[in-house]
Amino acid sequence: MADIKKVVLAYSGGLDTSVILKWLQDTYNCEVVTFTADLGQGEEVEPARAKAKAMGVKEIYIDDLREEFVRDFVFPMFRANTIYEGEYLLGTSIARPLIAKRLIEIANETGADAISHGATGKGNDQVRFELGAYALKPGVKVIAPWREWDLLSREKLMDYAGKHGIPIERHGKKKSPYSMDANLLHISYEGGVLEDTWTESEEDMWRWTRSPENAPDQPTYIELTYRAGDIVAIDGREMTPAQVLTELNRLGGENGIGRLDIVENRYVGMKSRGCYETPGGTIMLKAHRAIESITLDREVAHLKDELMPRYASMIYNGYWWSPERLMVQQMIDASQACVNGVVRLKLYKGNVMVAGRKSDDSLFDASIATFEEDGGAYNQADAAGFIKLNALRLRIAAGKQRKML
Repeated sequence: MADIKKVVLAYSGGLDTSVILKWLQDTYNCEVVTFTADLGQGEEVEPARAKAKAMGVKEIYIDDLREEFVRDFVFPMFRANTIYEGEYLLGTSIARPLIAKRLIEIANETGADAISHGATGKGNDQVRFELGAYALKPGVKVIAPWREWDLLSREKLMDYAGKHGIPIERHGKKKSPYSMDANLLHISYEGGVLEDTWTESEEDMWRWTRSPENAPDQPTYIELTYRAGDIVAIDGREMTPAQVLTELNRLGGENGIGRLDIVENRYVGMKSRGCYETPGGTIMLKAHRAIESITLDREVAHLKDELMPRYASMIYNGYWWSPERLMVQQMIDASQACVNGVVRLKLYKGNVMVAGRKSDDSLFDASIATFEEDGGAYNQADAAGFIKLNALRLRIAAGKQRKML
């Protein structure tokens, strides 16, 4: 890739990407464009501009992508009630296709030859970034320094930074022992004591949520209004997608909701332990299933549940921009036309409980479901034939077995 003249780097301003910036300049003798995304990670992104300028970068992109992230990525994923391996709400996974999309857009705008990222060769993110990039710009070149250089430890990175005068902030406080990633949907923790699967996570690790033990002794009730499968209001107050998730994070965090400790199967083949805080997402999943329970046809709901694990794997493994994910998304979105109404939830000490649900599109008919007299709405005698027909194959098989005995 000796012909590379300009590279767009996904740049956080931290140690890794600051070293990568200098390394790209020296190794490829190229111009570097930096791109910093505000996905609601809760940290100031503007300092990245000053750091990039100090390192000679002329084209600097700092984009507030919070609304796009929730509207076009998080909400569509939650319409499918998506969880990976039964527990993980895909907070890191769903952010990567948006970053890949913006990297390619900037490459097109600036005439860059390549993109670069700071994902390691052991993780899933390298796959997610690059699959997305190739899907959106087939001929793009990708530079992944962690797969090329020998700076494979924090000590080596610090030595490189010192040798080349790379500005690295030192706050005088102990560095977190965990590798963390955050956005509006979640914050993740890996490494440190978590690499021992028998060791319990430390209480002071968690940043967004109270422990359930220290959560309020009185429950919090909220009402979520749905329109076409998406939350549009909390307690009757209209909100944008990013505002919805921000408020649910606050409410969930106060009530000790959304902590998760799992060992997951990475796409590259290894198992990895991670801890996650997803307070708003945990509330959203419970509420969405509640509104669907009264508005979706049985077979539609069951078909969605059958497809969901495949859909979750597509997102986890980096196939957001694939034709199969786009096809499944169309089906999911079509199913949400009547997913309208209000869900009332009770938040209490780490739990999300459904306290009520209502909709003008509800398929629940109390006159049929009642345990009282239904006035002839349902003829219970009809069930006898239904049961016998469904038992036919069982009766035939049982009869054959008796003869064999």
